[in-house]
Amino acid sequence: MHKSIEINEKIFQDAVKFYGTVFNIPPLASKIYSYLLFDYEKVGITFDEFVDVFAASKSSVSTSISLLLNAELIIDHNKMDERKRYFFINEEYKKIRFEKIVQKMRDELKLLDDLNNFKKVRDNGYNERTDAYIALLNKNIMNIEESLNKL
Repeated sequence: MHKSIEINEKIFQDAVKFYGTVFNIPPLASKIYSYLLFDYEKVGITFDEFVDVFAASKSSVSTSISLLLNAELIIDHNKMDERKRYFFINEEYKKIRFEKIVQKMRDELKLLDDLNNFKKVRDNGYNERTDAYIALLNKNIMNIEESLNKL
């Protein structure tokens, strides 16, 4: 098993479990993503190394890499003098991830607004908990957007 990077097995296993759950990706995709976390030098990892390190079929590795590329979790590039593709963690993904979270919160706010408008037609009931939830969503959107501007 040829590894071009050094990994800590415990941290690697924890990362596989965590990112598999957070990103809702299959185990091999989670292993590939977690393995790339240890590429501190940003030299990139080749397709063949993934096949070798994880003792997985080329088809399985290819499918997992495609999934990670489509989800924008990783990026790839070719070096000028080689045909091999090298894979890296997408450093922009942190920003992309939180932009998606903000968009989901905005979508939920619109839905809640539509529901409140519909409810007002039916009755004049005031829901303090819904207002508190809406305020929480708005506050979190503002906080996340402020932090995103700093990235």
